[in-house]
Amino acid sequence: MGARRIFFLRHGETDWNAEGRLQGQKDIPLNETGRWQAGEAGRKLAKILGPAGLADPDLRWIASPLSRASESMRLARAAAGIAQEGFTFDSRLKELTFGEWEGLTWPEVQARAPQAAKWRDGHKWDFQPPGGESYAMLAERVQPWIDELDGDVVAAAHGGVARVLMALLAAMPVEQAAVAGIWQGRIIVFQNGRMRWI
Repeated sequence: MGARRIFFLRHGETDWNAEGRLQGQKDIPLNETGRWQAGEAGRKLAKILGPAGLADPDLRWIASPLSRASESMRLARAAAGIAQEGFTFDSRLKELTFGEWEGLTWPEVQARAPQAAKWRDGHKWDFQPPGGESYAMLAERVQPWIDELDGDVVAAAHGGVARVLMALLAAMPVEQAAVAGIWQGRIIVFQNGRMRWI
């Protein structure tokens, strides 16, 4: 990987997050809490990077094209005191798709497909929902993006993407990465084979 550091921002909360619904690639907007969380992440970035770091022309800003990630990036940049635009999109950073399960809560999935839900509990990394993707498939999509990076990067994307980055960049066992908590409004810094939350 050519990147020295990846500052990873999970998008802010949406109403579906608050309701426990599987969003996947459904384009659900931020709610009020999510907009605040995105701004909070931007304020943290400003403290970490400082004015010189924020103004560094070699610092790349990349977001998933789903609106909850792109709006989070815009709000974070504004809160950091820089222009809201000035970042690019990469579709490889989209959340994994839950296929037929998108829009359902986990209790609804368990009621409709109890055997599949039970199997997923023990095999989360490799489990592929009907018409959807597994974390292993998402990792295959994200790896080329990592390989192309050069220099420091700020990325705004999704919880599933964060989990595969934990496995790919910080050597977290996939069983652990698949169930790791990913907080909104905070930033994960990936550097030198390690990760830390800020």
